[in-house]
Amino acid sequence: MRVVQKSIALVVAIVALASVSTTSVATAQGNILERREIGISIQGRPIEAIHMGDPKGVTVAVIGVIHGNEEAGLLITDELVNMQIPKGVNLWVIPTINPDGTALDRRGNANRVDLNRNFPYGWARIGQPGYWQYSGTSRASEPETKAIVAFFREIKPALGLWYHQDLNIISPGVGFEGEIRARYGAITGLPMKRITGGTYTGVAATWQKHGLQNSMAFVVELGKTLSVDEAKVHASAVLDISMMLRDAPSSKLGK
Repeated sequence: MRVVQKSIALVVAIVALASVSTTSVATAQGNILERREIGISIQGRPIEAIHMGDPKGVTVAVIGVIHGNEEAGLLITDELVNMQIPKGVNLWVIPTINPDGTALDRRGNANRVDLNRNFPYGWARIGQPGYWQYSGTSRASEPETKAIVAFFREIKPALGLWYHQDLNIISPGVGFEGEIRARYGAITGLPMKRITGGTYTGVAATWQKHGLQNSMAFVVELGKTLSVDEAKVHASAVLDISMMLRDAPSSKLGK
């Protein structure tokens, strides 16, 4: 298990997910517009998306957890929901798309499927249940994957950030997306280095980039641990690159 200061974040991401499917709120907790249940896990846990900021702004999605035992991203999403979102930024925060894996402290979901090998673009059969990269019986076979695919097709994010552990790097990119990645790395101190070590088929961020029109996405590999102070820096970096995206000429979007 990755050791992070997660008690408060887990309460926010799982226990507090008992909200109704759509609840409008406008409170001092950042500038939350809506809490929406976008899907249900195999074991019946809700998958929640928190809507913040300017609905007419550039849409950014932040996913705190996809691998259940890589939960440091929950600290970042917990910080984001308590921040004021800049004008012109339409932010959706999804603390975990794998609430069963988060609760069970394991990489895969309740079916032991690696959700980050289960997305429809480029899916391939990998392993059997119990294998660390088991990709499921078919493309988007899992309810958690289906929920995110449908939700992203609805909101059409211009940018998605997907948190993982524990390589402590960001893969370099090209074009404007490369500039955004580099900016995030400069703010947080994460080095730019290609992510290796796995079989990268059916990957969520890759599906987002190829399955949605003019959508950028990248993975942030956090380290083995993350402090609350470090989470604040990452949350600030999210807002910084969101403003960078907001202020970019239309010719750069999706590049």
